[in-house]
Amino acid sequence: MEKTRYYVELPPFTGRNVPVGEIAKVIGKDAQYIRYGLQKGIFSFGYAIKLENSSEYNYYCPDRKVWEETGYFRQEDKKEKTLA
Repeated sequence: MEKTRYYVELPPFTGRNVPVGEIAKVIGKDAQYIRYGLQKGIFSFGYAIKLENSSEYNYYCPDRKVWEETGYFRQEDKKEKTLA
């Protein structure tokens, strides 16, 4: 008996850093809610890195992790690539 195989087409991930504001807008929450969740390790779709000798954080949310946890994916615009 032959087994049925299923194939899933994945989005073209690039490692793009999805901005916290974009994630917040998509899931219907405030950006501060997302930042706090990343700082406390509640959300697993990104990282909050505290800057040394500062109270500020940098955030990195790779597109693949965001997609895996939230189902949200937006392909990088050509404009974004040229600005980077």
